Amino acid sequence: MADAPFRPFETHLDRDRSAALLREALAGAEDGELFLERRRSEVLVFDDGRVKTASYDAAEGFGLRAVRGEVAGYAHATEISEAALKRAVDTARLAVGDGGGVMAPPPPGTNRTLYTDADPIEGAAFPVKLDTLREIDAFARDLDPRVVQVTANVAASLQEVSILRPEGGLVTDVRPMTRVNVSVIVEENGRREAGTAGGGGRVTLDGLLEPADWQAKAREALRIALVNLRAEPAPAGVMDIVLGPGWPGILLHEAIGHGLEGDFNRKGSSAFAGLMGQQVAAKGVTVLDDGTIPDRRGSITIDDEGTPSGKNVLIDDGKLVGYMQDRQNARLMGVEPTGNGRRESFAHIPMPRMTNTYMLGGDADPADIVADLKDGIWAVGFGGGQVDITNGKFVFSCTEAYRVKNGKVGAPVKGATLIGDGATALNQIRALGSDMALDPGMGNCGKSGQWVPVGVGQPTVMIGGLTVGGSGS
Repeated sequence: MADAPFRPFETHLDRDRSAALLREALAGAEDGELFLERRRSEVLVFDDGRVKTASYDAAEGFGLRAVRGEVAGYAHATEISEAALKRAVDTARLAVGDGGGVMAPPPPGTNRTLYTDADPIEGAAFPVKLDTLREIDAFARDLDPRVVQVTANVAASLQEVSILRPEGGLVTDVRPMTRVNVSVIVEENGRREAGTAGGGGRVTLDGLLEPADWQAKAREALRIALVNLRAEPAPAGVMDIVLGPGWPGILLHEAIGHGLEGDFNRKGSSAFAGLMGQQVAAKGVTVLDDGTIPDRRGSITIDDEGTPSGKNVLIDDGKLVGYMQDRQNARLMGVEPTGNGRRESFAHIPMPRMTNTYMLGGDADPADIVADLKDGIWAVGFGGGQVDITNGKFVFSCTEAYRVKNGKVGAPVKGATLIGDGATALNQIRALGSDMALDPGMGNCGKSGQWVPVGVGQPTVMIGGLTVGGSGS
């Protein structure tokens, strides 16, 4: 049976009394809120022909924040009670000191709903999920005799939040999340390679458990593994790069997106600090962060401060026009919040974070962009990477890439890493394809120890003069 909806002011707390305690905590502060959350999640992993993991987790609690200037006091508890709330008031008030602040206006309201509020965990029976994983395993093994191992997982979660403001306003959001992943390992002549495919979003599991959906994921995982099976060592040197559409936008997210978050720019630690209104990318390059796309993994009806999410233009035709802001950084920088105040859970303080970050497409034919590549790499899949926010320097590993010479796509390459910096890469964009796509719904973003779901996207892009690290010639 599904759990009753999370209504903490009916089951745990008196709303009027809680608002009074919140006002006590925020007397003389400039902002703050009481954030209450219940989160439930389930993960099933089928590995090498057997159930490896079947986990269910549930947690609830609150976080109380008091903000004055650049200082924020934060207290959280897993016990939702008036006694715990009173203890939190004393802790949060430490940031307020002698007071003197003027409370910021509350976030605007919204009636928008970007995703279902159905429980994705209860929406599909446990035996159905388990049978689907077994079917994925059998299907992937039957696709090719070289498949020696299959790992499949189904994940679903439901996050329910209530945000109480000191003036008494209450906003709520119910956030589902689902994902199905398939990984395969193939072997030929003693060589083993892997491929992975997956995705999901703020949807129920119904569509993801349909054979047409997971079979496509299994075929894609196998395709990537077989490509890597015949891959040659990647070349090394400075060369032009073509990035594929969709998931390769993770490079945009890491190398550029983090540098456009408000806190890094307010503190002057971003490579983009102080460049508002200046040309920071090639003409034609437009980058947005958009939390309003229905059902997407990075979308949020409201952020974790209660501000409605937005479709925010960050770079317009190459010019820097905006940063992503939470309420605190927006106030300190004299601008409006953009709906990007996010936190991992009630135990974490909000900060400016990305939602769905993507680059708009151009008018070039993607095939023509690859054909114009004289000597370089066509990278269509990415793995992990590292970025230094202060200078935008990045190192990313490719999971699927091809050598291109004189416009001809040659052998796949293995072990390729792309090295550069975000600001330079933006200015060296030479072509934008007409095939802008968002990723399939598999991104997570880490910042200051907090993880949140995100989306990325871009068209086919040619970037001139990136350094490729590899062991070939």
